[in-house]
Amino acid sequence: MITATTPLRRTPVWAVLQRRLFAVLDRAWREFEQTYCEPDGRLTYAGKMHHRDGVDDFYEPFFNWPTLYRLGGADDLIVAAKHHWAGVTAQMTEFGFVRDEYELGYDWFHQGESLNFFYALCAADPDDAAFRARAKRFARLYSDPAAGNYDPAARIIVAPHTGSGGPRWGLGTEWIDYSASQTGMRPYGLPLDDLDGIDEWDDLASAANARRMGDAMQTRLGRGDTAVNLAATSLVTNAWLYDNEPEFSSWVTEYVSAWRERASANGGLIPDNVGPNGAVGELHNGRWFGGHYGWAWPHGLHSVEAAAMIAAINETIVTGGVTGLDLARVPLDTVIANGNGSEVPFRHGASGWFDFQPLPLVYPVWLWWLTSAPADVRRLESLARSDWSETKWFHDKEEQGHEAPWISYLLGRNPLYPEHALELALGQVDHRLALMRATPFGPPDDNIHWWQRLNPVVTEVLTQLTTGAPPALYNGGLALARVTYGDARRGRPGLPADVAALVSEADADGIRTTLVNLSPDDTREVVVQAGAFGEDRIDDVQFDVAADYPGDPGTYAIPLPASSVRSQPVGRARLVVELPPLTRVSLRLSITRRARTPAHRSFSAPHQS
Repeated sequence: MITATTPLRRTPVWAVLQRRLFAVLDRAWREFEQTYCEPDGRLTYAGKMHHRDGVDDFYEPFFNWPTLYRLGGADDLIVAAKHHWAGVTAQMTEFGFVRDEYELGYDWFHQGESLNFFYALCAADPDDAAFRARAKRFARLYSDPAAGNYDPAARIIVAPHTGSGGPRWGLGTEWIDYSASQTGMRPYGLPLDDLDGIDEWDDLASAANARRMGDAMQTRLGRGDTAVNLAATSLVTNAWLYDNEPEFSSWVTEYVSAWRERASANGGLIPDNVGPNGAVGELHNGRWFGGHYGWAWPHGLHSVEAAAMIAAINETIVTGGVTGLDLARVPLDTVIANGNGSEVPFRHGASGWFDFQPLPLVYPVWLWWLTSAPADVRRLESLARSDWSETKWFHDKEEQGHEAPWISYLLGRNPLYPEHALELALGQVDHRLALMRATPFGPPDDNIHWWQRLNPVVTEVLTQLTTGAPPALYNGGLALARVTYGDARRGRPGLPADVAALVSEADADGIRTTLVNLSPDDTREVVVQAGAFGEDRIDDVQFDVAADYPGDPGTYAIPLPASSVRSQPVGRARLVVELPPLTRVSLRLSITRRARTPAHRSFSAPHQS
């Protein structure tokens, strides 16, 4: 155990703001459930559900509640989060969208959004036997060929829409006809661009053309594998993290390897479609583009790169190696090379790259975060702009978007980011609470996206500052961390009461985190764990030691304590830090990354890792 000896001669503003944020969030989630939820945990909703879409929208309003608990939220938050998961699951079962607690069958762009909540629950309370059993049962919908979703001979997930009901062929009744009257889809253009006589959006005003497009979508976009299915690797990796069973890790490596081989055959760039017989372009006239949620339609880079990054990260988790990250690295470098400086092409069709937009920084940030490799650092540096130090005031449902000022802080160029970011986070909560109080009723016009825009739980900034990591990729990524914390005395995850944490350095050799105990009365004991799943090893720790304080009571000056640095070997994933009242300690942890087998780890026995 390390004991902090440095007094809080100056109380850090960031520490005060961080503890205030925890306190405000604890009130905010309670108000949300009182305003919008029924006693059994479901969302209050008397409207209708249509087609196959919607399950994700009912889980999403709670997706980061377990994340807040894992960071140090209220004790009863994990109980409330499980209660709402069960309530929404029952609600979706009654609507006919869920069977055996799992989505009946839909695309993995949306399934990933649904499952963020489930993954966070598993990580927050790995001792829960019911969620352990669910995790393995859900994973076997894909890892076990008997479930019908996976063909081991072709190494494909057999359809874009899959789930507890097996493959659901086609795209559902919503797009039996695909007409120009569906104005919300017009910005995405034609789903298929090779149908004779349908060359532009207005051609879909013809009923015959709308039916031809719908028929082609059902048969060509509704069968075979698609790149976005790679997000299913999170479901299987999450199950593996419980007991490291080979059936799950083998499936992840097999499925990701299949896509890597297809990318290699395409010059390194991941294609977006594989036919029922395992051939790229089988349903698209030999083209590597054109699949559902692929490079051509509707979102391009946003869906393909997210899925490739999620899969590459999951392979890294189960293997401990980073050589497979080119699956996500090549697409990123390809769009950057085809960009125009300020924007990159998101989509690729018969005429080449198109749909230029600003590059989402989250993808190069993840590559830098995973490797600290010179090439990944250079890529990130090459994208830097003069406004990277600005903490912009906005909030989206994905709890992302502030990567630039955070990275600038870690690179030593934005020292005030912690204070500015925490002020932003408090402002985000204030805004969501104001919106809730102005609209204390159910969604108007059956708008099932209503609640996710009102969720007052904000965790992006807390995740960055305390764990030294970006939040999980929203379309189905698992949450990672350079460092996580537990309460040693209470045997639960997260920072103890009154304790604040700040990661100020994160590089290939380790991290620096500062722990502060703001309590004037109580000693706290913090478990410091390297990695989200204890996969990293703390080789040694350097920490500051103070002496000669409080000094002579006969003087009026507040003394500056003498300070020195002490080093101590560790050789484990965890160490315990004792924080007496009103003390702080700065820890420089030398870390070997991915030196241990990752697993969902409880904090009920903190000294055993």
